[in-house]
Amino acid sequence: MSGTRPRKRRRTPRSDWQLPLLTDWGLRPEQQRLLVIVASIAGVVVSALALVAVVGSLGSYTPERQASAAVIRPDAALPQSFQGWASPKLFEPVADRSKDAKPLTAKEIFGQKTLTGEKKLTMKLAGSRIDADCSATLWGAELIARVAAAQCTQAARGLYTSADGRYIGQYTLLNLRDGKAAAELVESLETLYRGGWTLPLESSKVTYPAGGYTEAGGYALGHYVGLVWVGRSDGAEPTAKDDYVSLALTLRGAEKAIYRRVVAITGPAS
Repeated sequence: MSGTRPRKRRRTPRSDWQLPLLTDWGLRPEQQRLLVIVASIAGVVVSALALVAVVGSLGSYTPERQASAAVIRPDAALPQSFQGWASPKLFEPVADRSKDAKPLTAKEIFGQKTLTGEKKLTMKLAGSRIDADCSATLWGAELIARVAAAQCTQAARGLYTSADGRYIGQYTLLNLRDGKAAAELVESLETLYRGGWTLPLESSKVTYPAGGYTEAGGYALGHYVGLVWVGRSDGAEPTAKDDYVSLALTLRGAEKAIYRRVVAITGPAS
């Protein structure tokens, strides 16, 4: 019919993937979509690589306790060897601190200023001290933690030097909860001494040379632990003339105080 107006042709809706800039470049919608997908994937890959690079630059995390066990203080003096001994039956009367509650005193442990051993060996007291805070006498995080777990209430240290000045030695006595705690500490020191040890007493007369050769021993004595630490004052390794066994036995003269405590509980032997 001549009076009928022609119907308008509906326009095709614009694709979501038609970007003005890309359309101006002559790219069809499907081409634009493909290009956007490729660009997105490339962006994710680049971001992932950047994240890996940042994480790598941060380094790896090591728990503090694990790291501290392997770190040795640069100024620390420590023994090159250690041997431990279990408590003899003789000290069973003092295996429980509740039965031996009287605190240690400097007089009973270090009252004897000179310790005499075999072969005319004498060790003179150069300084002594008793600390109620046992952690103040030690270094090494794991050792300090173990001593705290053993409920240490006293750490007595005596620093000795030989009459000729050739040797240096320190005797340390730890007052622990009971015989079980003492035995476990001595056993753990078989390996633990490499990353923690007793601090040497400061003295103007004698000092442990940093990095010098020394030897040590640990002795469970009921609820006590005795630590003997010996070496040459010049830090040199021992020769055939250096009898460290006799040296250690001489320093253990400080343990007479523990023997007296046993006798005080059991009475003198018949």
